[in-house]
Order: sequence, then structure tokens, then C-alpha cells
Amino acid sequence: MSYKIVVDSCCEIPASYMESGRFERIPLGLEVGDYQILDDDKFDQAEFLRKVAQYPKCPKSSCPSPERYMEAYNAEEEHIYAVTLSSHLSGSHNSAVLGKSLYLEKYGKKQIHVVDSESASCGEAQIAIKLMELEESGHTFEQIVKIIESFRDEMRTFFILDNLETLRKNGRLTGVKALVASTLNIKPVMSAEKGVIVQRGQTIGMKKGLSKIAEYVATEIKDQGKKRLMISHCNAPQRAETLKNMIMEKTEFFEAIIQETAGISSMYANDGGVIIAV
Repeated sequence: MSYKIVVDSCCEIPASYMESGRFERIPLGLEVGDYQILDDDKFDQAEFLRKVAQYPKCPKSSCPSPERYMEAYNAEEEHIYAVTLSSHLSGSHNSAVLGKSLYLEKYGKKQIHVVDSESASCGEAQIAIKLMELEESGHTFEQIVKIIESFRDEMRTFFILDNLETLRKNGRLTGVKALVASTLNIKPVMSAEKGVIVQRGQTIGMKKGLSKIAEYVATEIKDQGKKRLMISHCNAPQRAETLKNMIMEKTEFFEAIIQETAGISSMYANDGGVIIAV
């Protein structure tokens, strides 16, 4: 059966997978004062981070419209999947669901499944790539829906940032009861639980924070050898590489991918942030 996987632009799929032609990436909007852009393949991370650093207020984002998702679903492929940012972090998921309703109302029956990633960044990418693998291995649509929901529930997302201000000011830290001052060089180690950001622990310094994440991965992730390790970073390639090495010293994954954050992830992670999904 033919298939198509629609993702929002927080989903950072490696170029080698994007070249398959199976994916369509729908951009969210980014706003830093008067500087307004789409989070598409023209996104310039260095320029964006400069704008954010110079702007005294908090950058903002806007999600795609339901009509934009409906347009993406209106394709010749028989199976359509959509993977979005956690519904607790963005309206993108709601737009994708409404887009499905609009499509079915206008065009009639089609097999469409929308996945709330309960994650972001490389977490979305993990789900999108898994969907591709399931389709390529010949599973039915119904089987894939069941498997992918279970895969999403088992997936873990961790991250550590130099700066939590964008998340805090945009109301994305409702699950975090207390945050320490960044001037103390205390780094909260964060994770996502059912799509809500929570604080798992804290360390003094970034390197110890990365080590703490590696410890969580080694002790909490089952069947590592059957899984793919994905790390996204915002202008922090050495940190990402350090984290990968720390993890691989403790356990092994069949593949490890490091990539840069796109626009939405760069906005929330800020300069120096590192995200992992497995």
C-alpha cells in the first residue's frame, strides 16, 4: 500500500530519510519581534539565535492551520500518518486532528492516523521513522496504528538546556514546581512524561548533567540494542558528541544519530541545548 508521513517542523528527520520522498514537513511560524519567518528548509539557525539574543522579550511560535494539514492529507497515497509536537506544548496536534476532520468531511473516507508524539524534536523523528519502517515491512494500517502508539508510550525523551527562559515565559513548564537560578550553574535535567515537561534531577555544570542523562538511558531503557539513539543539539555539536560517547560507553544502540535542531526546537532549547530521544 502507498503511504505518506506528514510531520510538523519541530520533527527533525535526518536528510537521508527525507530523501525517500515519504515525508512532508509542515512549517510552524517563528516570531522574534518584527522578525517573522517560517520554520522551513531556509531556516538559518545562526541568524535566528542572534535575533533571539538581541531581543529583550520572548520569541514566539505559531502552529499550522487545520487547512494546511488538510491540504497535506489530500494526496494520492492510501495511508496517511501525521506526527506532531506534544499537544501539551503546541496547538499543532489539534490542527492536525481538525485537518483530518475537514478532509474526511470534504473528500470522504481515507485511512489517516494522527500521532501525538508526547515529545518534540528527535522524539517526533523517532516516531516518523518507525512509521516508515513499519510500512516498508508490510504491516497493515491497523497494525501500524496499534504498534506506533505502543512505541510512543515506551519512548523516552530527555533534555538539558543552558537557558529555560523561553519555555518558562511561554508557559511550557507547568509540570515543573521549582527551578534554580542559572547563575549558580545548576542544570536541571528534564524529561517528558505523557507530553508534559518534568524535572528529573539537577547537577552542577553541564558535563555532569550530560552524565546524568547517560545514566538514565543506561538504567531505564530496555532492549537498547534494538533501538536507535537520536540526539539533537542547538549549536552544541561537542556536547552532543560527548553525550553520545557517554551513553555508548554504558550501553549500545544499533544506530546513533546526531543532528542540529530546526527552528522550533532551537527557539525552545536555546543556544547550547541538547535533546535526546530513544
